[in-house]
Amino acid sequence: MPARTKDHYRTLGVPESAGPGEIKKAYLRLAKKCHPDANPDDPRAADKFKRVSEAYTVLSDKKKRAQYDMVRKYGGLGGLGGRGGPRPGGAGRGGAGPGAGNGGFGGLGDIFSSIFDFGRKDKPGPSHTRGRNVEYLVEIPFKTAARGGKVVVNIPLHEECAQCHGNGATPGTGMKSCQECRGEGNITFGQGSFGVSRPCPDCVGRGKIPESPCAACNGGGQVRQERKLRVTVPSGVTEGDRVRLAGKGERGSGGKPPGDIIIKFSVRGDRFFKRDGLDLHCDVKVNMAQAVVGSKIRVRTVDGSKVVLRIPPGTQTGRRFRIKGAGVARGGGRGDQVVRVAVETPELSAEAREKIGDILQEEGLRR
Repeated sequence: MPARTKDHYRTLGVPESAGPGEIKKAYLRLAKKCHPDANPDDPRAADKFKRVSEAYTVLSDKKKRAQYDMVRKYGGLGGLGGRGGPRPGGAGRGGAGPGAGNGGFGGLGDIFSSIFDFGRKDKPGPSHTRGRNVEYLVEIPFKTAARGGKVVVNIPLHEECAQCHGNGATPGTGMKSCQECRGEGNITFGQGSFGVSRPCPDCVGRGKIPESPCAACNGGGQVRQERKLRVTVPSGVTEGDRVRLAGKGERGSGGKPPGDIIIKFSVRGDRFFKRDGLDLHCDVKVNMAQAVVGSKIRVRTVDGSKVVLRIPPGTQTGRRFRIKGAGVARGGGRGDQVVRVAVETPELSAEAREKIGDILQEEGLRR
């Protein structure tokens, strides 16, 4: 493979014959080591983490891995879209013969394009067009998930350095061409029309690096900061649901638009309520007298109000009552609240037990 090719296998430190388990183990080890949270003083930690994640995304997927291996194979064959040789089909560089523009493999190039976002070599500048998306896990109370509401979160993001205005250079100094990507701003897997382009990790897609790195950001052009956001939680969200905040992610380099923030919800459990789809289940204790003669009890609902529930005479432990429309609202529908009754037997004095025994005997219930 060409010297400039970035290798997913090398990134994860695994051989080409590595199985899924070995790939996953290597990814988990490197992701923990390279995560920006574990390296707050390293401005390039986010890019290292991104490269590791990208490698795992491709190699952990059977189809993507097979296509990536095919790219590697074609990239290593002389004359197949290489810079020095003609393309298959009889057309030279810029020719219009069969297969021009995709190395003679027809729709195969389009498949690679959709999977790996590669482009022709004559595309100038970095391949990325916007800032990085940021996914953030937010834990919310059970009631907020059920009813909806708002939560305030502090999300760590990489923001443009105020001292160097994002170029990474000490104010008053210049920039020089990046040696890693030779000033192109991206690194290519494979060769020619089979190139899979990704932003260069050394210059972060800019094609240039500072002659004298900025002291505030160590030449990265970005500093890690927290941004406070007020997030709307839709009614009825469940564990793992996501909402997208468009344009709230990290800013793109060179004035490109920012990415998005993707909020992933984790829902805390509740001592009183349990959820089953749109229905809410709860247990309510009643004393023996209430169960025997009947009673009215007040049951709280997830929206904070209380509903009067009638307990008929002779109610047994485990009997369920349904409060219509007191469940979770989502997608135009709303569930119910299911109340399960548990009858408590009190500790009575000897005299009280004797009186109850007499009553039961009169009713033919005492042996």
